[in-house]
Amino acid sequence: MSLSNTQFDDIMRGYEERQLQNKRIQEERIAEAYSRNPRLKEIDDAIAANSVSSAHRLLGGDSKALPSLKKKLASYRAERKALLEEMGYSEDYFEPVYTCKDCKDTGYIHGLKCHCLQQAILDVVYTQSNIRSILEKENFSTFSYDFYSAEDKNPLTGLSSRDTAKNAVTECHKFIDDFDNKPKNLLFYGDTGVGKTFLSNCVAKELLGKGYSVIYFTAFQLFDILSKGVFEKKSDAAMVQQNIMKCDLLIIDDLGTELSNAFTSSQLFLCINERILHQKSTIISTNLDMKQLNAAYSERTLSRISSNYTIIKLFGDDIRIQRRRMH
Repeated sequence: MSLSNTQFDDIMRGYEERQLQNKRIQEERIAEAYSRNPRLKEIDDAIAANSVSSAHRLLGGDSKALPSLKKKLASYRAERKALLEEMGYSEDYFEPVYTCKDCKDTGYIHGLKCHCLQQAILDVVYTQSNIRSILEKENFSTFSYDFYSAEDKNPLTGLSSRDTAKNAVTECHKFIDDFDNKPKNLLFYGDTGVGKTFLSNCVAKELLGKGYSVIYFTAFQLFDILSKGVFEKKSDAAMVQQNIMKCDLLIIDDLGTELSNAFTSSQLFLCINERILHQKSTIISTNLDMKQLNAAYSERTLSRISSNYTIIKLFGDDIRIQRRRMH
């Protein structure tokens, strides 16, 4: 499961394309602003001319060149800021545009891989290329309580389906807000189509936006990768284990839909336990209730989940069916 040279080259070409695209955006912004108010170009030309002139004066031994330049530049920049604001632009409208401001779209910070490059590698290695498009559709801004009934109530809690969903969203926001402070874990369970995967995606979207590494697997994909890792050469197997155990957030979707056996049971416990020990967060979604989880994956696995996860049950009518009816 290591990254091939071809795959890495493809990723870096993506960075080069991103730089060119963002450079074009910057140039188009400047050209548009210049056309609206030519004084902006005059200011920028004056800044450039004065900088060159002052550099020559400094080389000639003029000690007053630098203070004079700073005064002029401050005046020009103040004028430019005022003009941009009058035109409805921000102060930094002419500044370079970056998709990732941390590495300035190079992929590296002081010679080390930026979080955006690390995530890009994870996306390729674990075929997560479609996750971004999914998260654009499934996030907190598109989440709707309208699909949850205000009348249908859980007899054990007395809460309606809608109030339960609201509490779940609150827990998700707590999970995100506290992500830096201490590791937390979530388990969503309930029938098919009640929003378990959607809420997992909401959290993933927020954390990816904050620069955290996220790996998303269905349970089938996870156990398939882990089983291959057992039989592949040691370096690849070690890389698989390291990524899965140490990424900031691991999402295991649809637990229980895979073929359960002694291997999946032992690997799930190993994965959950190792991530707890490494203080890394995990989100699991499943159609199984607690008794079924115990039967499928052993009592020790359920014990680790019960003592280290916030367990959230969602219920209601299948949202996917409701959406199809609307169309």
